[in-house]
Amino acid sequence: MNTSNPRSKIGLFDLEVNCLTKILFGALVVVSLVMVALQHFAGRWYLQIIRFLLLFSNIIPISLRVNLDMGKIVYSWVIRRDSKIPGTVVRSSTIPEQLGRISYLLTDKTGTLTQNEMVFKRLHLGTVAYGLDSMDEVQSHIFSVYTQQPQDPPAQKGPTITTKVRRTMSSRVHEAVKAIALCHNVTPVYESNGVTDQAEAEKQYEDSCRVYQASSPDEVALVQWTESVGLTLVGRDQSSMQLRTPGDQILNFTILQIFPFTYESKRMGIIVRDESTGEITFYIKGADVVMAGIVQYNDWLEEECGNMAREGLRVLVVAKKSLAEEQYQDFEARYVQAKLSVHDRSLKVATVIESLEMEMELLCLTGVEDQLQADVRPTLETLRNAGIKVWMLTGDKLETATCTAKNAHLVTRNQDIHVFRLVTNRGEAHLELNAFRRKHDCALVISGDSLEVCLKYYEYEFMELACQCPAVVCCRCAPTQKAQIVRLLQERTGKLTCAVGDGGNDVSMIQESDCGVGVEGKEGKQASLAADFSITQFKHLGRLLMVHGRNSYKRSAALSQFVIHRSLCISTMQAVFSSVFYFASVPLYQGFLIIGYSTIYTMFPVFSLVLDKDVKSEVAMLYPELYKDLLKGRPLSYKTFLIWVLISIYQGSTIMYGALLLFESEFVHIVAISFTSLILTELLMVALTIQTWHWLMTVAELLSLACYIASLVFLHEFIDVYFIASLSFLWKVSVITLVSCLPLYILKYLRRRFSPPSYSKLTS
Repeated sequence: MNTSNPRSKIGLFDLEVNCLTKILFGALVVVSLVMVALQHFAGRWYLQIIRFLLLFSNIIPISLRVNLDMGKIVYSWVIRRDSKIPGTVVRSSTIPEQLGRISYLLTDKTGTLTQNEMVFKRLHLGTVAYGLDSMDEVQSHIFSVYTQQPQDPPAQKGPTITTKVRRTMSSRVHEAVKAIALCHNVTPVYESNGVTDQAEAEKQYEDSCRVYQASSPDEVALVQWTESVGLTLVGRDQSSMQLRTPGDQILNFTILQIFPFTYESKRMGIIVRDESTGEITFYIKGADVVMAGIVQYNDWLEEECGNMAREGLRVLVVAKKSLAEEQYQDFEARYVQAKLSVHDRSLKVATVIESLEMEMELLCLTGVEDQLQADVRPTLETLRNAGIKVWMLTGDKLETATCTAKNAHLVTRNQDIHVFRLVTNRGEAHLELNAFRRKHDCALVISGDSLEVCLKYYEYEFMELACQCPAVVCCRCAPTQKAQIVRLLQERTGKLTCAVGDGGNDVSMIQESDCGVGVEGKEGKQASLAADFSITQFKHLGRLLMVHGRNSYKRSAALSQFVIHRSLCISTMQAVFSSVFYFASVPLYQGFLIIGYSTIYTMFPVFSLVLDKDVKSEVAMLYPELYKDLLKGRPLSYKTFLIWVLISIYQGSTIMYGALLLFESEFVHIVAISFTSLILTELLMVALTIQTWHWLMTVAELLSLACYIASLVFLHEFIDVYFIASLSFLWKVSVITLVSCLPLYILKYLRRRFSPPSYSKLTS
């Protein structure tokens, strides 16, 4: 089911930052070579290259990775603390920015979009169907089989036709209910223990503390229904099973063999022996697509399965086969021999079981309903408005999947649906793809078998057409196919994918996606534990993407570009300084100044950008179109990178040339003026970048400024303390800082006035 090894996920944002870092490294080498070239490669020029590489090493923002990793920890903490999405767990804190750039969402159906709380709705026997309003008739039939019927009046010589028909129907209903009550993996669990004899056991059976446990909610729903109509599962262990009849009689059955359900076989079976009669019976239940070839010929199975599936019911086909003692002994011998095989064991075991699965008697169809989770419809609508295309991948029948897609509004009310015809070869696939190509703006519904054929012969054409659909529903989809679809979407579109599921069959899809989200459901925690993020309900996905994903991406983009700006600014000053002094490889700042610049003087204000947000969370949820802007990657691009590079060059040059023009007589005056102006410029640029002020941001700004002022007392080796206390120092620093920052403040004002971003229109 999940044969692939989990891959180590690296976020697209991290790859983009790595690419920018490579560009900066190239710039470092180029600048160093240019400086040496301007010296005409005089003397030991190769040593000069090394010296310049060390002088301009600040071009590479070494602290960037530390800041981003710390920011990811903050994002994860904020997600876990969000009271609007309780129970959310961040299992991978390395890719929170991925949540802000999802283009394709692939979701399971059962337990993800639905509650996975099954309610028995219908029993179909071919000629008659029983719904919720007629279950008392089923109960009456069961009661008539297991209780003493009143004698006919003396004048009546024999049973009437009506009585015969009723007894025949009662027998059919009884066989169907009995098969449902026996063919499962459900175990009844009682709170009270310590049963010592049968009398105590029977007394315990009547307690109201019985709870059914099973790996599948479908089976629990079926067993609960058989209890409601009179046939109750009261006991089970590895080798036996006990049923209680309406007359309080205990029926004992020996479990001879169990063939568990698998996603490949789509069925489960059990062989039991009735202890009272010695009769051996093989019961089997499964999906109609496989059971149709197992049961005896009939003319109603396919039609009624389709009718029930169109009502959104999950359909199971139940059948049986009576076995003679010799027949079972022969099967058991072959079955044991197959299990002992060293080579092709699974294939041989399956072959032996299939030899028994022939010409079985069709008993009934069962239909259970799985209601949608709360707020699934508005969540899917939010995702659609955010520009995210939703694909539903499910193992259910085509009609059931289509009904659920309509109910969940995955497919809008007036939207056309193209049901991909079942194809088995290349020619049929070609014709069907041509027919689908003529459709426009319609949802696609396709089965797993047809999907396999299309991907085998026309992978590129199919994916191209499917990616244009507003919604896609894949039914009868195997776990490996789910992972394959995710992989093809990544390869063909280059967009980010998010997979959502709740069961073990969704693990491969979750691990293959760029961002996996597991829903803690009734099928265990396999998906939740394998996912990058774990939620308790599907509706929480909207806030996880629209609010936390959007904020994480925008914050990291701002943080990374500001760290780059901080590094380039001081490197530009060093380049100007070296150029003025005949390209000498002399450091502008030394010792604690160069260390403190990127730590205590600017670290807290810059890192406080992880608390910034452009709009409130309520606005982000109300206008999911804001999320669509992020899909193009505009917050961090080559364009924004170039803008910040130009800003850094302008501010670094302004500060350095201003300090060189205004300094009085000593070199320490240049250091004092330029470094103080640099610190103030960085603090003002942080204030310019912030969209929404948080009290911690204010504290960070004031704390950094206070740390710098306080440290001046101890920096007498680099800065003239008497000079910085003079009025001349203050006005020179003020003028330089004003010239470096004021144009950017003016540009920001003009942009907001004449070309405001989309989010500012909602906050103004």
